[in-house]
Amino acid sequence: MIALVIDFSDKVEDFIEEEVTVREILLDYYLNWSLWINGLLVPLYALIGVIFFTSRLAYNSEIISILNAGVSFRRLLLPYLVAGSLITGLHLAGNHYFIPLGNKIHYDFQHAYIWKYNDKGKTSDVHIFLDTSTVAYIKYYRKRDSTVRDIQIERFENSDLVYQLKAKTAKWIGPPNHWQLSNYEERSFDGINEYLHIGKKESIDTTLNITPADFVEYVNQKEMMTTFELREYIENQQSRGIGNTKAYTVELHRRSAEPITTLILTIIGVAVAARKVRGGMGLHLALGAALGATYFFLSKFSTTFATNESLPPIIGVWIPNILFGLIAFWLIQRAQK
Repeated sequence: MIALVIDFSDKVEDFIEEEVTVREILLDYYLNWSLWINGLLVPLYALIGVIFFTSRLAYNSEIISILNAGVSFRRLLLPYLVAGSLITGLHLAGNHYFIPLGNKIHYDFQHAYIWKYNDKGKTSDVHIFLDTSTVAYIKYYRKRDSTVRDIQIERFENSDLVYQLKAKTAKWIGPPNHWQLSNYEERSFDGINEYLHIGKKESIDTTLNITPADFVEYVNQKEMMTTFELREYIENQQSRGIGNTKAYTVELHRRSAEPITTLILTIIGVAVAARKVRGGMGLHLALGAALGATYFFLSKFSTTFATNESLPPIIGVWIPNILFGLIAFWLIQRAQK
C-alpha cells in the first residue's frame, strides 16, 4: 500500500492529462503492477513471517518445550520446509509465466501514457542476419510509417557472395514479413558470371525475416516476456547477430534463482528466531530485516556485474543464493538443539 500510494502520487498528473479511464488505471495498471511488486518481495515476506511466528514461539518457551519433549530440530524444521517449498513453487510459476503476462499489460500502459519516449530500439546503421547465410544492412528505419531507407541484402555460400539486393526504400506491408521494395537493384553471381537487373522506379513485393518489432526495444522489455518467449527471443537474437543478449540471459536465470531464496531465508529465519534471547521478537525482526536488506543489496550488486559482462550470468545471479545457503547451513549447525 505504501508503494502504491508513492507511485500514484508520482503519476497522478499523467493520469489527469492523458485520456485514460479509471478502469484502465485500476485494472490494467495497478492490479498487474501489484502482482509484480509483491513477486519482488516474496522472499522478504517469507523471512519476516517465519521470524515473527517462530520468535513468538521462542518467547513463550514453546520451542524449548518441543525440544525437551524429544522432537529433533530437524523434525521441527520440516513444516517450515514444506510451507517454504510451496511458496517457492508458486513464486517459480509466477516468475516464469504469470508475472511477465501482468508486466506486459502494465508496461504497455506506461509506454502508452507515461513513458512515451522510452523506446531505445536502434534505427540507423543496423546489421541483421536474416538466416545463417543472409545478412541485411539498413541505413535508416523510420518508425512512424515502418519504412526503411537504403537497404542492402547479401547471401553467401561457402564464404562467396552469390546474391545481392539493394533498394532505396522498403515499406512494411504486413505479416508475415511482407515488404515492398522500390528503386531496387538485383544481382546474382555464378562463378565468373554476373546477372544484373535494375528496377529503377519499379517496385517488388518480397518476404524478409524482419518486422517492425525488430526496431523496438524498451529497457524493461525482458520483463514482459514469459520464459518460453524469452528463450525464443535470446536464440533468435543470437542467431541474427543483433546486439547483446546478456541482460536477457541474466533475467532468465533470475527467475529461477529468486524463488529459491525464499527457501534459504526460511531456514535462516528458523535458525535465528528459534533461540530465546533477551531482546525478544524486536531483536529477531531487526536481524531479519538486516538479512533481507543485505540479500537484496548483494543480489542487485552481483546482477549488475553479470549484466556488464564482468561475471558469467549464471554465476552473477546465483552468488547471493550460494552465500546465503552457506550462512543457512552454518546457522542450522549452531541452532539451539
